[in-house]
Amino acid sequence: MVNPFGGNAEDFFSRIMRGESAVALYRHPASPIPIAQPAVACLSFNPEQALGRAMSSMTDRYSQLGIAAAFSAWEDAGLPRVGGGADDYGVSWGTGAGGAQTAEKCYTDFYERGRDRMSPLSVVLAMNNAAASNIAISLGLGSACLTYSVACASSAISIGEAFRRIQTGESSLVVAGGSEAPLTFSIMRTWEGMRVIAPGDEETAYRACRPFQSGRAGFVLGEGGAALVLEEWEHAVTRGARIYCELAGYGQSCDHTHLVRPDAKGQMRALNAALREAELSPADVGYVNAHGTATPEGDPIEINALKMTFGNHAANLAVSSTKSMHGHLLGAAGAMEALITVLALFRQEIPPTAHLDEVSADCMGVRHVMGEGARGESFKAAVSNSFAFGGSNSVLAFRSVS
Repeated sequence: MVNPFGGNAEDFFSRIMRGESAVALYRHPASPIPIAQPAVACLSFNPEQALGRAMSSMTDRYSQLGIAAAFSAWEDAGLPRVGGGADDYGVSWGTGAGGAQTAEKCYTDFYERGRDRMSPLSVVLAMNNAAASNIAISLGLGSACLTYSVACASSAISIGEAFRRIQTGESSLVVAGGSEAPLTFSIMRTWEGMRVIAPGDEETAYRACRPFQSGRAGFVLGEGGAALVLEEWEHAVTRGARIYCELAGYGQSCDHTHLVRPDAKGQMRALNAALREAELSPADVGYVNAHGTATPEGDPIEINALKMTFGNHAANLAVSSTKSMHGHLLGAAGAMEALITVLALFRQEIPPTAHLDEVSADCMGVRHVMGEGARGESFKAAVSNSFAFGGSNSVLAFRSVS
């Protein structure tokens, strides 16, 4: 992954377990007026250092974050950068805003600087499939190269659809994930306009996003990229791959009720579908990484969906939202949180919802992990929820292989 703390995935997870926050007050450098909101930035990321000058000059920031994450996952999987690809290896990527920084630069160049001709690279930098295409070209992946743009469920769906391609035999290995670089003036202002962004000041910005908290006020935007290497079981065993866990179930549903208001029954359908395919009972699941955006309306609906799905087990079900620490990565959120869920299962450690000290009355009924993470847990399976505007719900169910 490329994450707001810097460092690799293990370092990131350790900081998440401690309940640390990467959120700080942010002002977009090109903003003509202050945007007084906290946000997450990958401040330690240097694209030229990670990708080289040539590739950096040919890619938007969202692609740079995604390519770097994919390269990191590829290396972690023990695959050689040169000659490691194959015609039955593919890419499955997710993003919501795509090349937003390139698009904004074009508008700024035209309207503020009076330029009447845009860079000829603008289209290939801004297109939503640029990250996936660059990953495929760089690693030599000849199977399907697909990009999914389904708002905040984009990269969770990219992982689920990669799972399907492996099930059907279309691919034996898929690099799946997502990336997002939404910290542009226009995107930040439009999200502010929806009144779902948490306010903050210099002293309290780090704890502005407080999912399930009484008096919660919304989320903070983040940027980053995360990737997983999904592989057919026998293929992985034959090449001696390190296996973190098994992706065992994938559930999708549509609320079909409202463009922005979620629905507990729709979310429950996706949860049940994932558990059914994974052949997991509610009691088998020890942890849910919740979508948990800290909005007044969304959090209790998700908790209700969990209670409807898990029944009597809900009271013992460990639940947390790590968006409280790394922000909401929009289209990349599902991949970032799936990676966290995989590491939680692999390490048998459950990360917390940071800054949560008083659970709202409408969010009770599950075991909220508060403060620091819970270590020494023993659980067989974990679930990652991703729910999007438009009513698209995606649930990934992971099972331990130890």
